[in-house]
Amino acid sequence: MVFVCAAGVTDRQAARIMLPCLRTRFRKITLVWADGGYSGRLVTWAKENLQLALEIVKRSDDMKGFVVLPRRWVVERTLGWLMRSHRLVRDFATLPASSEAFIHFSQAMLMSRRLARPASQPRQEQSRWTAAA
Repeated sequence: MVFVCAAGVTDRQAARIMLPCLRTRFRKITLVWADGGYSGRLVTWAKENLQLALEIVKRSDDMKGFVVLPRRWVVERTLGWLMRSHRLVRDFATLPASSEAFIHFSQAMLMSRRLARPASQPRQEQSRWTAAA
């Protein structure tokens, strides 16, 4: 699901709009991982109204420096993939629907590249800088 809204809308407010749409479109999803910005009454609201478990992945207070947290890296990796689409690096769109369309386009490009890769050819892990040299 993709939901783009105004900057003045909090994460919890946006989740109350997006989660019912998610539940309607994808009935089999029963668990959603979220960061600390979604904690509070939203967790019980999602459980009671949508039968959706909202699991908060929190960073511990005693952690220092960079620590990979369970499930949190998935969001960071996805944001990194989105930033590879130069159109999404800066906010050029004036309509939220345009931003949502470019996010779908970016992810479709990623999936089509993966599908087009020959199955017999192992994935080469190399930097784009060494590939260009």
